[in-house]
Amino acid sequence: MEKTLVIIPAYNEEKSIRSVIQRVKENLPEAEVLTVDDGSSDHTRHWAMEAGAKVLSHLFNLGYGAALQTGYKYALGEGYDMVVQMDGDGQHDPSFIPHLLAIIQKGEADIAIGSRFLVPPAIGSEGSLYQPPFLRRLGMRFFGTISSLIIRQKVTDPTSGYQAMNRRALEWASSDQFPCDYPDADVIIMLHRAGFRIREVAVQMFENRDKKSMHGGWKPLYYVFKMFLSILVTLMRK
Repeated sequence: MEKTLVIIPAYNEEKSIRSVIQRVKENLPEAEVLTVDDGSSDHTRHWAMEAGAKVLSHLFNLGYGAALQTGYKYALGEGYDMVVQMDGDGQHDPSFIPHLLAIIQKGEADIAIGSRFLVPPAIGSEGSLYQPPFLRRLGMRFFGTISSLIIRQKVTDPTSGYQAMNRRALEWASSDQFPCDYPDADVIIMLHRAGFRIREVAVQMFENRDKKSMHGGWKPLYYVFKMFLSILVTLMRK
């Protein structure tokens, strides 16, 4: 039987992390859950352990990409065959994990990306559906268009952190090529150029009740600049 690990990077998610882990276990009881506590100052670590997840903690906040890669390297070292990554704030509906994994298990793709902009096959949990702010939605569409043109495949949700991958893609994601801050459209392009098969899968996402975002304040400007630069460098590589 293939070993599956669900990786949940979390930073100050004490309000939601326990319920997220519990719902993951309900929908995929055979999988193990790893929470990567990215230097939280609250009780994220405690509640993750209470919910039955394994926990790895950073001493300092290193960023979303670094937290993901900590999980990737753990999965690689422990011999997992498939990995699912999702956020710890409750935006990603765990009932769609089997849909992502099915694409990997059937060999239809190396990495399956959950898209909130495709029509989901079924309605999962109750809650308010995700409606990103106008500027964020515009940025998603812009980088989705760039990604689609470069990889010659429709990309509707380039910023989705709800993904599944096989062992081969996991090995690549554990390398130094993986960005440590905002792995989004640039990673999709990198994966494509490295020969991996990518497929979007319809999933359901919900609003972040706490209205937190890694793209708050001046960060959107940095994000746009960084993403342009990262895509440019990616295209220049062999």
